[in-house]
Amino acid sequence: IYVVDGEATIDLEGRPQTLRSNATWFGAGSCSVRGGTEGARLWRWEVVEATPGDDGTASGEGVASELKLVREIVLDQAEHYLIRCDRVDFPLGGIAYTHTHRGPGTRCLLRGELTVRVNETDSLLHPGEAWFERGPDPVYAEASATRPTSFIRGMVLPRSLKGMSSIRYVKEEDREKPKTQTYTMFVDESIDI
Repeated sequence: IYVVDGEATIDLEGRPQTLRSNATWFGAGSCSVRGGTEGARLWRWEVVEATPGDDGTASGEGVASELKLVREIVLDQAEHYLIRCDRVDFPLGGIAYTHTHRGPGTRCLLRGELTVRVNETDSLLHPGEAWFERGPDPVYAEASATRPTSFIRGMVLPRSLKGMSSIRYVKEEDREKPKTQTYTMFVDESIDI
């Protein structure tokens, strides 16, 4: 869970934790979430076995929930995985040169604008919009030239990448170019499948 705005208390098994904006919580199992006095806006990533008829939205008194994106991912039961949640910040006009990742993940634009090219198809993304990257597909992205741009992402990666970058540049000439985006790691934790 990423706290976009406000304050929220998340309780798993009687261990409440209060978070403010630009903070995350990670846990396995059912939890309860309570917004602060001014409420909270949260984004949630889950890796779950599909349940027919479950739309994935949260419910409760005073809760408004919107499902942004669902994608099926296939995980090898013999492998070991981790879930990573981080924030990527671009300077004005920043570029993420053509690259792939070692695992799938969903991103959600926090601020600014980002043009993302996957398989030669461009998408212009605005705050609150989500997109999915499979991992092996080459991706190129350009941030707004007039507004700082950031996104939050949740990825499923091999455990061997704990604390390491998952990015691989596709073009030889891009490997040595300066990379102006910065990363803030929130969660890099093992999961059981």
